[in-house]
Amino acid sequence: MKRNPWLLAAVLAAVAVFGGTSVAKAAPAANSTLAGTWSGRYSGAFSGTFTLQWTQSGSSLRGSIALSKPRGKYPISGSVQGRAIKFGAVGAGATYTGSVSGKSMSGSYKTAQGGGTWSAHKTS
Repeated sequence: MKRNPWLLAAVLAAVAVFGGTSVAKAAPAANSTLAGTWSGRYSGAFSGTFTLQWTQSGSSLRGSIALSKPRGKYPISGSVQGRAIKFGAVGAGATYTGSVSGKSMSGSYKTAQGGGTWSAHKTS
């Protein structure tokens, strides 16, 4: 088998430039600033205010949500991938999806009785 010296030179140059590693775009890192307290509002099928208390481990979120209407405090879990966030309130039957940007997040929610929109900002 005959070897092409130009092809070999090109491969060696590529290895030298890229260090022998594959060239792939890294996925955006999960937002690591979600832990803490968030205050927000929701409207639609239900309207009111809420307070989220988050702890974060990697892309996993755990904590509680206190709702003004229907009044109650519920355990909550979710995840964040890049700017996308999703979480659900156990007992309240609500699921939330949306996006995070710095100390703000917003999106939509769904319940068996209907849905609507929500937004929140980090308070601590």
